[in-house]
Amino acid sequence: MHQRQKPSTPQHRRGLAADGGALSMLRNDSRSFFHFSQLVLSAGQIKPSPALKHSKITYFEVEILDVQSKKQICIVDKVPPASTLLDVKHKFHKACPQWYPSRVGLQLERNGPFLKDSVSIQSLAVSSIITLYFTDLGQQVGWTTFFLTEYTGPLLIYLLFYIRLSTIYDQAESRKNFRHPVVHLACFCHCLHYIRHLLETLFVHKFSEGHTPLKNMIKGCAFYWGFTSWIAYYINHPRYTPPSFGHRQVSYAALAFLMCEAGNHFINVALAHQTNSGNKTCFPSPTYNPFTWLFLLVSCPNYTYEAGSWISFTVMTQTLPVGIFAFLMVIQMSLWAQKKHKLYLKRFYPEVQRKAAMIPIIF
Repeated sequence: MHQRQKPSTPQHRRGLAADGGALSMLRNDSRSFFHFSQLVLSAGQIKPSPALKHSKITYFEVEILDVQSKKQICIVDKVPPASTLLDVKHKFHKACPQWYPSRVGLQLERNGPFLKDSVSIQSLAVSSIITLYFTDLGQQVGWTTFFLTEYTGPLLIYLLFYIRLSTIYDQAESRKNFRHPVVHLACFCHCLHYIRHLLETLFVHKFSEGHTPLKNMIKGCAFYWGFTSWIAYYINHPRYTPPSFGHRQVSYAALAFLMCEAGNHFINVALAHQTNSGNKTCFPSPTYNPFTWLFLLVSCPNYTYEAGSWISFTVMTQTLPVGIFAFLMVIQMSLWAQKKHKLYLKRFYPEVQRKAAMIPIIF
């Protein structure tokens, strides 16, 4: 026989009620979490925050006027603020093809200086319209072409006189007269001087931006080529008279010439190294190389060595044309040195204050 089940006690009922309540709460929590999840999924992707609107770029208009007549030549529009003057010149060249960029000179004022190609347009702007004055600089050539042409001529011209062409000298007289050793030495020194200039033009010097007018190159070639012809004619002439003090004068002058050539080269290398390294905040200082110690006395020792080379060449050959050429070169280089010295005083005043420009005490 089966026994009857006893009725549940109050404690047992309370336990069942608690278990049922916990289950119902768990079910309710599950349902609420499920409904919340469905709500989030139905809402779609979260929209990204709106991006900040960039401010509109302000373009400039460059009005180009003729410097003489003040008439408008053209307007270069839609010039970005980051553009340089060279960019404006290229756009101006597209509008006026007869004027290529290196031929165009632009000024803020009619009598003002020409602006450099690297100048930013934004630095010139007072308003959205910039007015510039145009000057035709004439046909231009690059600085490398300028110096290569100027220095190649004397090298070749001197050699033509050295071999004593029949069209220049009398061949019978040339064969009869003996050449003094100083004639050969002078040819070597003269060629060495201009070969050094040519190699430094190609591999050492870093020329500034821009070009130079063709007429300047013609003037420079006329000066160097003309004097070279005059100098070479007298030194290589069959009747050339050697120096008064003989081999001693020639030897000492040749040694001084070679030292000046070496010094000039090392100074140019030092200046080029400073430019390439970007260290333009201080004046070039002498190094362990004794040829650079001249920086302690003068601000432009390259001109000092150049003048010394031609003075030594004058003493070595003892000819009037070389003396006149050396005198003119010293005057010209002293003017260049004074101009450069003034720029150094503005940039490196404490360091250059007590230095001379080219020759201690005199200049």
